[in-house]
Amino acid sequence: MKIKLNKNKEYMASNLKVQKQLISSKNILIIQDIDGVCIPLVKDPMTRELESKYIYAVKEFAEEFFVLTCGEHEGPRGVNRIIERSLRSTTEPKNKELYLRGLAACGVEYQENNGKISFEGVSKEELNFLSKVPSLIRPEFNFIVKNIFPELSQEDINFHAVKSICETRFSPTINFNSLFDLVHNDSDKRKLIQTSFEKMMNEIIFKAESEGLKNSFFLHISPNLGNKNGTETIKLSSKDDIGSTDIQLLIKGAVKDSGVLFLLNKFIADKTGKSPFGSNFNFRDSPNSIPEKINLCKRTIQIEDMPLIVGVGDTVTSKKNNGEMSYLRGGSDRSFLEFIQILGNEFGINNKIIFVDSSSGEVERPSTKKTGLRGISDSYDNLKFDMVFQNGPKEYISWFIELANKRSKLKKNS
Repeated sequence: MKIKLNKNKEYMASNLKVQKQLISSKNILIIQDIDGVCIPLVKDPMTRELESKYIYAVKEFAEEFFVLTCGEHEGPRGVNRIIERSLRSTTEPKNKELYLRGLAACGVEYQENNGKISFEGVSKEELNFLSKVPSLIRPEFNFIVKNIFPELSQEDINFHAVKSICETRFSPTINFNSLFDLVHNDSDKRKLIQTSFEKMMNEIIFKAESEGLKNSFFLHISPNLGNKNGTETIKLSSKDDIGSTDIQLLIKGAVKDSGVLFLLNKFIADKTGKSPFGSNFNFRDSPNSIPEKINLCKRTIQIEDMPLIVGVGDTVTSKKNNGEMSYLRGGSDRSFLEFIQILGNEFGINNKIIFVDSSSGEVERPSTKKTGLRGISDSYDNLKFDMVFQNGPKEYISWFIELANKRSKLKKNS
């Protein structure tokens, strides 16, 4: 289906049509990103908020819902803290099993809805190195920021360091939004910030390699312009597009399309008692390419066990390549959405791809309301959206809650 944007009645009718299909479908699985989808994008991740009604709606879906995010469940910046704040309790989410079930750190950190965490496939050596990364970033951050902003006091640099250096367990991150605030509309300075910190993060990869961790890590850039030979292409800032806003050091193999395999394996095991890929399958066991992943599914999953999968994301990019008739396409959600779409085609199931326009948050993004799909998709793009929520997370949450309520009632009465 090709979505016609900026025609409010048409796209709302399309969203309702898909909702009706999902309510009545026998076997569905929702795999959903978090930031920009159910949480509006903000410059400071510590101020993120999640609507409590959404949390209870997730609970109604039970085994039919997983999150798949490059953020993390646990830690001070984790989504679990947002849930606890939303419910005004540190005990209720665990007791009532209200944490978001699914994969975080792009496929490493799995959580049940009672908050139980597991992370198979990660070595002690990798965890030890990851724990050192924030302390490696701090002196370099200080040097880079002093070079770009010589007028800043040490107190101001320290203030921005706290906002910019994310000390997450599996995915230490450098976030540019706080520094971007200092340059206003100066896209050249934003580019300098982006390239300086990309170089810094690559140096950390080299340090890991020198310590015997040669094939352990990669850089995940969000948003990006695709992947070339295992390296993601940074989206440099322009006058009308802020470009990449953060770089994460991730464990190699932790990509969202591999996460789909993990979640699908778990979903089918819950339904049938048998794990098609094996009971201990994790991201390190996943084939690398999409065709290999498809072949694994076709070899091991029975058609009657394959659910209708709904993929929901917001970070998808498309940029014309220097006037040529080719495009650089990427974004942290593209690979898993494309995989879900192709998987549906191969199994003869009409999987649904949902795009949530996250441009209404504090972080600049291409807007479907202003420029249609420019910067997001293009007419030659294989990835097609079945639904587009032009009004962002708030509109998506409203639709999601209604879907959860209606589907829950139908399942109880059937």
